[in-house]
Amino acid sequence: MCSVLVPRAPLRRVAVTGGTHGNELSGVYLVRHWLQDPSELQRPSFSTTPVLANPAAAAACRRYVDCDLNRAFTRTLLLSRATPDDPYEVTRARELDQLLGPKASGSDQAFDFVLDLHNTTANMGTCLIVNGSHNIFAMHLSHHLKLQFPELPCRVFLHQPLQSAASESNSLDSVAKNGMTVELGPQPQGVLRADVFSRMRALVASALDFTELFNQGTAFPAFEMEVYRNLGSEDFPRTEDGDLAGIVHPQLQDRDYEPLQPGTPIFQKFSGEDVRYEGHATVYPMFINEAAYYEKHIAFLRTEKLVVSVPPLPALTPTQGL
Repeated sequence: MCSVLVPRAPLRRVAVTGGTHGNELSGVYLVRHWLQDPSELQRPSFSTTPVLANPAAAAACRRYVDCDLNRAFTRTLLLSRATPDDPYEVTRARELDQLLGPKASGSDQAFDFVLDLHNTTANMGTCLIVNGSHNIFAMHLSHHLKLQFPELPCRVFLHQPLQSAASESNSLDSVAKNGMTVELGPQPQGVLRADVFSRMRALVASALDFTELFNQGTAFPAFEMEVYRNLGSEDFPRTEDGDLAGIVHPQLQDRDYEPLQPGTPIFQKFSGEDVRYEGHATVYPMFINEAAYYEKHIAFLRTEKLVVSVPPLPALTPTQGL
């Protein structure tokens, strides 16, 4: 079972990271702007540090140089002995772990919260990614953002697969005491869109405002919220050599979060034959045809939609604020 994540003291150090994937440009350019002028990130009760997570990949406008940085934050990699042959992203993960962590339970040195900024090529709108519903602060933050931006709308994704709920998170935000990911799309890799850029900027500002409210002693009541929980992934049809044998079916393309019934076409083979979903229950696909997931053999993620009950986030007492 995962321990419940509820801050017992004000958050004093927050990081906003962008460019974890160097071709997801909303976060890259927002962080570059904030590194020059961080004033809009600051709030009275805490400091906010902008971090360009993968500068080499951002300079090359590539997702990564050697390997996916957002899969490199395992304790095994972070604690292993450094060698000259280490992939760039493994070395960078260790640097970020020293800056924002270290990744250790209860570490007083670690940043209190990391907000990691991403773009997706999938038609996912505004997606707030939390490791699990046990993360009470992130769940309340997500609820706050949903209320602040009802026109978007915001969906909440619990990314830790149900069958591996006790497994270690290997994403960047896991090095801090707490964190979450903002995933906005659709936006092509290596492209900036003004609407997505502005939406991300507004979400960050609202997240920092929520943190300020919490630090100042605001209590947040319990609530129920609709979420999508990860059930695993679905790969494309492939040849014996591992090459693609088909593409996402037109009936599925761009229909993230919509119910997918057993027997519905999900792929169209190059031969023209439809491949139908063989599951036994309705699922809700996400990251449909995400460009970066081709190499990971993921055509889309399967999720279940459910309503979770989130307990209240109590106000900090004066002694907790000392």
